[in-house]
Amino acid sequence: MKPVTLTTERLVLRPFEPADAPAVHAACQEPDIPRWTSVPSPYGLRDAAQFVGTIVPEGWRDDTSYNLAVVTKTDGALVGAMGLVRLAQLRTPERQAELGYWTAKEHRGQGYTAEAARAVVRWAFRDLGVERMEWLAEAGNEGSRAVARKVGFRMEGTLRAKLLYQGTRRDVWIGSLLPSDLPEAPEPSGSTGTPVPDTTPYLPYPG
Repeated sequence: MKPVTLTTERLVLRPFEPADAPAVHAACQEPDIPRWTSVPSPYGLRDAAQFVGTIVPEGWRDDTSYNLAVVTKTDGALVGAMGLVRLAQLRTPERQAELGYWTAKEHRGQGYTAEAARAVVRWAFRDLGVERMEWLAEAGNEGSRAVARKVGFRMEGTLRAKLLYQGTRRDVWIGSLLPSDLPEAPEPSGSTGTPVPDTTPYLPYPG
C-alpha cells in the first residue's frame, strides 16, 4: 500500500518522516503512552528512529499496519500517531481493520484525536473497503474509550484475559464502527476518489 496524506479542518495526517523521531521520542516519555499502548518503556531516541524509519514504512509496504503522523496545520506540531493495525483481515471476505492511536499529552482535550480518527475511518471505509472497524483498549483506558465514542464506535463488551501485559492477563474493551454508523459526508481529503464497490450485505440479529 502506498502511504496517503489526509487533511481535516485543523490537521494533516501524513507519512512519518525521519525528522519526526525527536518529537515521537519526547511524546512517548509521558507515562500514559507506554502504559496503555504497545510502546516500549523505557523509550529511547533509537526506538523512535526505528519506529519512523523502519516499522512504519514496513507496515505500509507489507500491508500489516498503516500509521500516520498527526500534525497541526498551523505549525506542524506532532499531535500523535493514528492508523490502522492488525490488518490480516483487511483483504479477506471479512474486510476488517482495527483503529489505533496515541496522543501527545500537551495536545489532549482539544478534539484532535477524534478529528483525525474520523478522517481515517472514512478513508478506510471508502478507499479500502473496510466493512467493520474495530477498536480495542485495555479495560480502564477511559481516554481512549472517550475518543472512540466521540467517533461513533459502539461498545460491544469486555474480552476477558485478552491482553498479556507485564506478565499478567488483562481484560480488553472492544467496540466497532460500521460504514452505516456514520452520517453522509464528502469524501475525505486525500481520498483516491474511487470507492471500493460491492459491500457485503449485513443481516443483524433481531433479538
